[in-house]
Amino acid sequence: MMQLQRQSRGHIHTPKASSSSSTAAAQAGGGKRRAMQFRPCIDLHKGKVKQIVGSTLTDGGAGAPKKLETNFVATESPSYYADLYAEDDLYGGHVILLSKDQATQDVAREALRRRPNLLQVGGGVTPQNALSYLEEGASHVIVTSYVFKNGELQMDRLKELARVVGRERLVLDLSCRVRPGENDDANGGKYYVVTDRWQKFTSLEVDEASLCGLAEYCDEFLIHGVDVEGKQLGIDEALVRLLGRASPLPATYAGGVCSLEDLDLIKGLGQGVVD
Repeated sequence: MMQLQRQSRGHIHTPKASSSSSTAAAQAGGGKRRAMQFRPCIDLHKGKVKQIVGSTLTDGGAGAPKKLETNFVATESPSYYADLYAEDDLYGGHVILLSKDQATQDVAREALRRRPNLLQVGGGVTPQNALSYLEEGASHVIVTSYVFKNGELQMDRLKELARVVGRERLVLDLSCRVRPGENDDANGGKYYVVTDRWQKFTSLEVDEASLCGLAEYCDEFLIHGVDVEGKQLGIDEALVRLLGRASPLPATYAGGVCSLEDLDLIKGLGQGVVD
């Protein structure tokens, strides 16, 4: 992404309206749209702020890449970046825990405590630990893998999380990829949610029906274009177009942004829903 010396990675986002007003505007196809806002992100791996090429992040199983590829490894702590974001009034940024070690937990929670209600946090979130992140200072928790099992969406788990933390403090990560062999139409193929560090395909297709159904249980969506994440080769235009057409909630898109022209492209394709 851009400005790596100042921040690890940025996401592009529509500033959050209330869920009901956002949904009504999207469903009406008109309504007042919000101005585009830049959302920063702090990706944490082994206690360090990094920008990782998404397709190389694995658990080391059979067929996994031999080496993790990174574009940037920061010398500064997450708290340093939290201070920068607060100084620039960049609220709603993401702290994403990409490894399960204690060092990553420690520096993430330190950043949350340092700047309460500035950042959202994701990575291994469950009903058992979600409230602790909110109590440490997160404005929202972000969830993906917990609400899927054996490649299937578990609605009981999603409802449980929404009950524990409140729908208004839950962000649903629907990071997705096109299944191999399905990228054969003008829209770029069908997108399916991937979990477990983007390694496992689920059966959930990201389309208007699924987005509208899931919107009842969360405040917003976070969606990485996994196939372009970290490559700095341009955005996944088909995915942004899909979100602009189908999402009933504000959505954060991440993946492939490498120029200001990409931001203009997201603004147009996102139709005021994705920015």
